[in-house]
Amino acid sequence: MTKDNLREAADFILGRTGKAPRLALVLGSGLGALADELASPVVIPYGEIPGFPVSTAPGHAGRLVAGTLAGKRIIVMQGRFHYYEGHPLERIVFPARVFRAMGVERLFLTNAAGGANPDFSPGDFMVIKDHINLTGQNPCIGPNDESLGSRFFDMSKAYSPALRQVAKEKASELDIPLREGVYAWFTGPSFETPAEIRMARALGADAVGMSTVPEVIAAAHCGLEVLGISCITNMAAGMLDQPITGEEVLEISAKRRPEFTALVKRIVAVAG
Repeated sequence: MTKDNLREAADFILGRTGKAPRLALVLGSGLGALADELASPVVIPYGEIPGFPVSTAPGHAGRLVAGTLAGKRIIVMQGRFHYYEGHPLERIVFPARVFRAMGVERLFLTNAAGGANPDFSPGDFMVIKDHINLTGQNPCIGPNDESLGSRFFDMSKAYSPALRQVAKEKASELDIPLREGVYAWFTGPSFETPAEIRMARALGADAVGMSTVPEVIAAAHCGLEVLGISCITNMAAGMLDQPITGEEVLEISAKRRPEFTALVKRIVAVAG
């Protein structure tokens, strides 16, 4: 995706929404209902935006919504794109780069994840402090446009310590327990095997999932400050003696929606 592609998409969105907000929010599996909380919403289906793919994952509405939340103008992705859907990585991270081209400064990523830490329980929230890329894939492989970001770039603070602190403070104010941990990326669409979870846990992972990491890499490349929060919707394979289903993921996300919505609003009020 070239600089011209990014500019075309950015200008299209700005033409519909007006001035870019400071913060863009990506809503993961089962968490998309938060977009309905925005006041004065401007809704753009992904299929109308130049260069945007169409989301096919369950629980992902596939719309961009701009509006006001907690008194701050934000732009929300109501669903994201995944490698398992067959999208090339440059398409998956295209929205993050478009947001930067628009003038957005911060990217708030959410996801549904499996718990690999035995101290976790379904329904927990985890602020991501770091990640492990277990796929061998990277969206920045290939020719590099120095105007978008450096060829080699730092990932030591890919998840903003300042924004993580905001999240922890706001969770404490709401009396919502907030874990902090490491997220490991698998491609999916199959859930991980028990052996893979044992490996991930041995490497230091607290949660596993099928998204987020490509977007974070692209965000670090182009200079977006990132906050990531996972909703632990199930315990990963081998943690409990029961099968894992997609329905379980959406069910737990729905149950935790009120707390999730309250926490996101508090964070947006400060970070947006």
